[in-house]
Amino acid sequence: MADVIKLPGSEDKNRAKKRTRPAKSDPEKEEQLRQQNVKKLAVLGEEDGSVKRLESLVFGAEDELLERLVEEEEDEQTGGLLLDDEELEQSEEEEEAPHHQELQTSKAAWVDEDDELEEEVDMTHRYRRNLIKGEAEASMTKQKLQQRMREQFQKSMGGAPSWAEPSDQKKKKKKKKAADEEEDDDDEEEEDDLLRRTGNFVASSETLPGGVLRMKKCLPANSARPSEDRLSTVQFHPSAQVVMTAGLDQSISLFQVDGKTNPKIQSIHLERFPVHKARFSRDGETVIATSLRNKMFYLYDMMEGRVAPVHTVRGLNESRVKEFCVCPEGDALLLSGTNGYLHLLTLKTNEVVRSMKINGDVSGVAFSHDGSRVFVNSEDGEVYVWDVRSSRCVSRFSDDGCVKGTSIATSPNGRYLACGSQSGVVNIYFQEACLNSTNPKPLKAVMNLLTSATSLTFNPSSEILAIASRVEDEAVRLVHVPSLTVFSNFPVAKRKVAYRVSCLDFSPHSGFFSLANNKGNAPLFRLLHYKDF
Repeated sequence: MADVIKLPGSEDKNRAKKRTRPAKSDPEKEEQLRQQNVKKLAVLGEEDGSVKRLESLVFGAEDELLERLVEEEEDEQTGGLLLDDEELEQSEEEEEAPHHQELQTSKAAWVDEDDELEEEVDMTHRYRRNLIKGEAEASMTKQKLQQRMREQFQKSMGGAPSWAEPSDQKKKKKKKKAADEEEDDDDEEEEDDLLRRTGNFVASSETLPGGVLRMKKCLPANSARPSEDRLSTVQFHPSAQVVMTAGLDQSISLFQVDGKTNPKIQSIHLERFPVHKARFSRDGETVIATSLRNKMFYLYDMMEGRVAPVHTVRGLNESRVKEFCVCPEGDALLLSGTNGYLHLLTLKTNEVVRSMKINGDVSGVAFSHDGSRVFVNSEDGEVYVWDVRSSRCVSRFSDDGCVKGTSIATSPNGRYLACGSQSGVVNIYFQEACLNSTNPKPLKAVMNLLTSATSLTFNPSSEILAIASRVEDEAVRLVHVPSLTVFSNFPVAKRKVAYRVSCLDFSPHSGFFSLANNKGNAPLFRLLHYKDF
């Protein structure tokens, strides 16, 4: 008989089968056994194994069950109103968190273990390149990528959007907004009134911009009567919408300026008197005209239409009267004589009141805006400042880099002084620096002219300085004084407009600009930045 080989664990399996077999139940025996177990437990305070295993399966271990029961009793006593230290700290941290992070008050419905893995994402992909901040971030974890995308979204939105804010933050914002609305009721009413009206609310700048000067070419100012010879003078009337031209054709003409037809008002002819210079008086009622080789000059009274020659001037020892300047104060002229003399002449009595003298010949004269001082440029390159009332020289300085001076001009606002030289350089100074220093430095040396700077004129707002030379065609420039730069669009390079310029002038409110040239014309330009004449 062969031996029976017992496999390991076979006995255990047989025992398990025996245990699992249902035994015949005897109610009386079971009741007795239960009563015995109850007595034993009451005496010993123990539980039988079956009860213990049942409790461990249902409630867990005995120690854990006791801890749970104790915690539940404490919670019932406190009513659930107190939080432990950890929960309290966590609530404080959540309150201090940024408003764009929502409070997680409930657990997630499920947890995916793959989401918790720190998987590296390739950031060199073309869809993710704009998220990296350096070459070191060639790869990035999913968590960091999510944070980076959140930051970029908030940056593009200007912060966290309202729909991403917690409800308590929304309530706080609503309360604050309601308080602000109550304070700004008046402002809202004004805005409502503004929206009810129609119109152009975009206004142009009051100050003249540099770079390009907005302008429109009009018919020449003297188109109704062009001159037969070179024009020597063009000047706008100080109060009326009138312009005057005069030239070597022995005539003085007045035109109404409208920019379209510029009709002629009046024209007078002066026999054998080629006009070298003509100017309106201070009140605009008289025209003073001088010639090239005559000591005599003319006074034209426009109100009466009478032309009066002035043959002699008491106290004037000059062979000719050629250059002069109208004084801002009173009816007086400052005549430029020979050998550096300057004569102050009053038109009421036609006599010389006082005389002043500089070293060298006078090349240009300009009054200050209030008429109290006069700036005299000499051919030696020096500038003299005279006090008109006392006839005393109060300052003297050398024009920077000038060998021979040719012209001078002062700004109507009393801030700037421009000096022209034979080389074509125009130096722009502060008047205050010229009065307080014997060696002032120019703010700007304008070098756009290649020939002698013979004409300088500031516009009434002191924003434009017109410079010109009568030696060469198109030798005229307009300087933007605030920026000390030259306007790039004047004159036009493709065609000649200005030719050789002998005189420049602006209308009283800078609305028009005109010049006198050797062709007998006075080209007229409308400066669109200025609204008035």
